[in-house]
Amino acid sequence: MIEYRIERRSGVSTYQQIVQQTKQALRLGVLQPGDKLPTAREVVEQTAINPNTVLKAYRELEREGLVEPRPGLGTFVRRSLARPEAAADGPLRAGLVGWVDEARAAGLEREDIAALVASVLEQRFETGVTSTGTPAAPRTSTGPEDPAASN
Repeated sequence: MIEYRIERRSGVSTYQQIVQQTKQALRLGVLQPGDKLPTAREVVEQTAINPNTVLKAYRELEREGLVEPRPGLGTFVRRSLARPEAAADGPLRAGLVGWVDEARAAGLEREDIAALVASVLEQRFETGVTSTGTPAAPRTSTGPEDPAASN
């Protein structure tokens, strides 16, 4: 089951953090169709946030077709966002883990690494060119885009 971590000083609204963390878990395959999300009460106990905030996040996920409430049972994952090439145990992740370890060994802090990654993502997706100089394959969407992914 997913455990939400709320960053109070992040500048991102609490409900949006829940939405983003749920989508990340769906993309990484941590959450699968049929999995139950924590109840609003469980999230409140874990994070000390308002239950209406949790419900707002779950409603947004429902609007996007990612989860469905089942009266008396809870909220369940309806569909995944996972892609095989981005699996938690895949070679791309292993390469990224190695790169992050190198960056930390070079003295970069979490914020430095995040800024560097964000900068490279912005550049590469904006120009549409791969590191080999060839145009990147067009992205296909399997559902509503995550607005936070483009920031």
